[in-house]
Amino acid sequence: MPSSPNWLVWALLSACFAAITAVLAKVGVKGVDSDLAMAIRAAIVAIIAVPFVMVAGKWSNPLDLQPRTLVFLALSAFAAGASWVCYFRALQIGEAFKVAPIDKFSVVLVAVFAFMFLGERPSGRDWAGIGLITTGLVLLALRR
Repeated sequence: MPSSPNWLVWALLSACFAAITAVLAKVGVKGVDSDLAMAIRAAIVAIIAVPFVMVAGKWSNPLDLQPRTLVFLALSAFAAGASWVCYFRALQIGEAFKVAPIDKFSVVLVAVFAFMFLGERPSGRDWAGIGLITTGLVLLALRR
């Protein structure tokens, strides 16, 4: 699958929205159980996502998808839900400026898992960047 040059714009927008999400969630989780806060967020995402797909004219019957596709999307949803539960608990008890970057250790893990399971081969330069991300995360995680 060839890479479109637009991927960088979408990735940067994703990072911006993720940053805004962390700050808003940190404020929103104050005084409420983190699991309830996560469930409210998930419900709102669903309420927004389904009409968005429909208005964009991209809706099709999910049951028409290949079973393998549905299984992997379901597994991805379970992993996302587990991630959100952990993220909201961490935000409730930790500082957002530390929690969010540590959560992004997923960037490093994606590279490792993509190498191991998808056969993707990052270049030496890519691995150097991944190493720098790891170094930064270690510095954030270390206690003074």
